[in-house]
Amino acid sequence: MLKVLLAAGLTLGLAGCATPEQRAAQMQAEVDSMIATYGPACERLGYKADDDKWRDCVLRLAAREERRYYSRYPTSTTCFGHRGFFNCTTF
Repeated sequence: MLKVLLAAGLTLGLAGCATPEQRAAQMQAEVDSMIATYGPACERLGYKADDDKWRDCVLRLAAREERRYYSRYPTSTTCFGHRGFFNCTTF
């Protein structure tokens, strides 16, 4: 999972310097990694490979793992404004 998140971070970091073809190749590599990681689990859960429900399962498992990864970090919320008009930012 760390590899997937690292690949996603690198993809976003290099996206500004890459051509559209390179970005497409990077995204395809990320999708291939998610399929290799979560595809067998979705098959064991009873979904047929390369079916829309199987793809949805792969995406849900990847999103769940990403939420777990980022929820470990502490957050801080700062709000400013006056009665009725607040602007809050969470880091």
